[in-house]
Amino acid sequence: MREGKADTLKSVSLRFYDTSARQVREFAPLREGCASLYLCGATVQAPPHIGHIRSGVNFDILRRWLTHLGYDVTFCRNVTDIDDKIIVTASEEGVPWWQVSERNQRAFTWSYETLGCLPPTVEPRATGHVPEMIELMQRLIEDGHAYAAEDGSGDVYFDVRSYPPYGELSNQRLDQVQEAADSDPDRDKRDPRDFALWKGAKPGEPSWDTPWGRGRPGWHLECSAMATKYLGPSFDIHGGGLDLVFPHHENEQAQSRAAGDGFAQYWLHNGMLKVGGEKMSKSVGNSLLIPKLIEKVRPVELRYYLAQAHYRSTIDYSDEALQEAAAAYQRVEGFLTRAVEVLGEVAPAQQVPGDFEAALNDDLGVSQALAVVHGHVREGNSALASDSNDKAAQYASELRTMLDVLGLDPLGEQWS
Repeated sequence: MREGKADTLKSVSLRFYDTSARQVREFAPLREGCASLYLCGATVQAPPHIGHIRSGVNFDILRRWLTHLGYDVTFCRNVTDIDDKIIVTASEEGVPWWQVSERNQRAFTWSYETLGCLPPTVEPRATGHVPEMIELMQRLIEDGHAYAAEDGSGDVYFDVRSYPPYGELSNQRLDQVQEAADSDPDRDKRDPRDFALWKGAKPGEPSWDTPWGRGRPGWHLECSAMATKYLGPSFDIHGGGLDLVFPHHENEQAQSRAAGDGFAQYWLHNGMLKVGGEKMSKSVGNSLLIPKLIEKVRPVELRYYLAQAHYRSTIDYSDEALQEAAAAYQRVEGFLTRAVEVLGEVAPAQQVPGDFEAALNDDLGVSQALAVVHGHVREGNSALASDSNDKAAQYASELRTMLDVLGLDPLGEQWS
């Protein structure tokens, strides 16, 4: 914890909407003064569109706010670098699977950095954590929650019926749950709803040795293994897109808690970004990639656009809305530029205004926080116009601190 922040943290009332509880809960970290955060990062079968990077921006702001409040934050954002789609893409291109993964991971890293996201504390790759995955599967099999297929295929499955709370994160009963995506007549599963922890090797596919045969990890297993390795068997916050609640996060929670881990104490999910009311995806041809969008607006303006709505809300993309966001940011930037011209150097304030703090403490209310930002811009411009330089300096100083929390300070190192 940063020096001088202990008393402040004791008085902070920070609240988040927890998907698991389906209500807003006060944040009570497992370790006083510390916050552990896991974010489902990229599955690197293709370059990122702004729907992917929205999640990165939202949780970057959460991480910045926790840090501003004085928490020592450990932020783990994974990379899924082996996956069915990666293998298919590699086959279509006639290149090794790792070449597809490496190329697209670099594209994700560039996009995060271009939009001002701070690097995570650690960014593990799935393929670097096979030993941890094997250990987790062994624990589950020993406790009767998983089984190896009897046909010798090398498949290992989680037995959903062995874990009665299955479905609690996504608010489903087991009899409502559909067959797992990997269900087909050729798989030796006890129940079609059981999901793959490990997929037996197929000709030409990458594989690793396990006690049950060669194969590769299932998607859900990867995140449980990586999250607990770096954050411990129980940690504070698990984040990701709303589309991951089921089956991915449901399965993560089930396998981890069945193995005896407390896993995530809070589940935070950002809303989707759509185009014309449709979910953004390659299949509908409406993906919007970062290099193309920063030809229309500057990266900081694109970050403002992605940050301005509440993180749980749906954004329906349009060029008009993007340009409006850019114009709004330019008004903020314009005041600070004029303030520096009149006042000289403007240093950030030590604290943010109380209403800004209250907005972010209430489930990361960035839209309300930005209302405070624009209020400071209006008052600051009025102060400059009336030669009230002391007031203008105060507004500009507080504005810089608020913008730093949001990753939007035009005078900061990232954007200046």
